[in-house]
Amino acid sequence: MKLGAIEGGGTKFVVGVGNEHGEVFDRVSFPTTSPEETMQKCIDYFKEHEVEAIGFGCFGPIDPDRNSKTYGYVTTTPKSGWAQSNVVGALTDAFPDMPIGFDTDVNGACLGEVYFGAAKGLKNAVYYTIGTGIGGGAYVEGHLLHGLLHPEMGHMKLIVREDDSYKGKCPYHGTCFEGLAAGPAIEERWGQSAKELPLDHPAWDLEAYYIGQALANIVLTLSPQKIILGGGVMHQSHLFPMISKYMNQFLNGYIQKDELQAEDYIVWPELGDNAGLCGSLALALQAKKECE
Repeated sequence: MKLGAIEGGGTKFVVGVGNEHGEVFDRVSFPTTSPEETMQKCIDYFKEHEVEAIGFGCFGPIDPDRNSKTYGYVTTTPKSGWAQSNVVGALTDAFPDMPIGFDTDVNGACLGEVYFGAAKGLKNAVYYTIGTGIGGGAYVEGHLLHGLLHPEMGHMKLIVREDDSYKGKCPYHGTCFEGLAAGPAIEERWGQSAKELPLDHPAWDLEAYYIGQALANIVLTLSPQKIILGGGVMHQSHLFPMISKYMNQFLNGYIQKDELQAEDYIVWPELGDNAGLCGSLALALQAKKECE
């Protein structure tokens, strides 16, 4: 099976061709410019590489509701020129009979880990990316989670630790998860980027505290069988046991499941930096199955 994938980011787009096993045969990337120019590059690529379906994991917010008049749009994004852009419409006009799967980049990455990676075979999993921003995708009882729009797990409000006087980076919510723990918050709080901070810097204990608190909320809300943490900040592998410690401290023994103590409950994406593109392959595969 020959499937097309689009990993749409605010800085760059990656397009590729792969198969139903998550194997990527070809890929190219280009800067995210205007919606018209960027989507035309995607269309030109797939006209050169014949595929049976296209999956598109996109930065957001987006509208993934097929019954909505703005389905397939990038909606209220602060990305200049992209608000209310009908990105799926551009693909549909170019490939009218093509099955197209469309979702958030993090929902796509979550689906990729369920189909091909760390959550393979599970019915419930959560994927977080912690980097320039914080976003989360959820797979619940065999389906990606939507609703009025889609999950915005990076914007849950958190309890600020007593020794942290930082006011938060998020322009909407201040001390939400993203406002306290995303890369720009780390850099503004400590005056150094996450990449420059030594392993024994107090920033990492505070970071683990906030991530662990957020994951405790997710465990209580969605009860995932696996939590996958990707993104640039999570390249700090020493964070994982610290996060597990704080998550369990916040849960305080309320949920009695051995899995919560296991080293393989909170994990790095098995697909690594391919998570986004493989997630889009999974979206394409899902769309093709729905059309059969």
